[in-house]
Amino acid sequence: MDDTTIPPRKPLSEAAKRALAEAEARRAAIDAAQKDRPKEINGRNGPEPVRYGDWEVGGIATDF
Repeated sequence: MDDTTIPPRKPLSEAAKRALAEAEARRAAIDAAQKDRPKEINGRNGPEPVRYGDWEVGGIATDF
């Protein structure tokens, strides 16, 4: 028997299908909104610090 075989999945319920469709629509709306924003000049590189709760400048991290 091959260990890499994937077992068959259960069919999704209608509620799960609606939830997946809503999530995809939400992601598409966010992507469209981000494309419309102007490019930031002299901004920080890397992940948004507010999202992760840490600010790091010159190797020193500050938690709020």
